[in-house]
Amino acid sequence: MTETLSSKRRPDNMRQIRAKDTSPEMKVRRLVHRMGFRFRLHVPTLPGKPDLVFPRLRKVIEVRGCFWHQHGSCIDSYIPKSRVEYWRPKLKRNRLRDKRNEKKLAGQGWDVLTLWECELDDAENLGKRLVAFLKARHSRKQTNTSPSQRPH
Repeated sequence: MTETLSSKRRPDNMRQIRAKDTSPEMKVRRLVHRMGFRFRLHVPTLPGKPDLVFPRLRKVIEVRGCFWHQHGSCIDSYIPKSRVEYWRPKLKRNRLRDKRNEKKLAGQGWDVLTLWECELDDAENLGKRLVAFLKARHSRKQTNTSPSQRPH
């Protein structure tokens, strides 16, 4: 159940939320690293600066918070009761931006795996999904990326 924050505490709470190195992202990074995979972080030349980038495999992993990216019917993907006129369009823009970036990545020949915050607690299932994604053959989609756009 979500706790309602007072109007005085909400700004402090929002300032503490990071875009990079979040707890869910760190959990995935540690697990992938233990599996022996090496990756780059937040490559600025790729659409949306994906969380984990595997250049040799042409794969990226996005770790998304259920609230910020509105994970379907997840209990954490609610619209706050205060300032609905702000939150509804804000969260919708986040979803649209995610879709746009996924399309751009696919158009550049990248395979994308999206992991949701609520899915990370089942370590066994998460490990299976990661192995299946990272060890699967790269889907040979159209690659429009020039060498200067490829991460090193």
